[in-house]
Amino acid sequence: MNKPDPHHHHDAVAKRLKRAEGHLRSILTMMEEHRPCLELAQQLHAVERAISQAKKVLIQDHIDHCLQDAVGELDQDRQRAIDEFKEITKYL
Repeated sequence: MNKPDPHHHHDAVAKRLKRAEGHLRSILTMMEEHRPCLELAQQLHAVERAISQAKKVLIQDHIDHCLQDAVGELDQDRQRAIDEFKEITKYL
């Protein structure tokens, strides 16, 4: 029996990564065209940020859903600690 997928944001992560992949291909073309290094650096920075954001969404999704599934029902104090942990990880 298949367990439902707890990863609610995997589609959003895949979409971000596909966009970054296409953008990275365009950067390779820019390099072949001998575009200025400043333009290349700007575009590489944008790809880097997109991948970093995809990673952040993936980790947040895991924490929000998989961690909660693993610990199950908790009393109010322990749930508050888990909720605080989830909240503070948004600043990573």
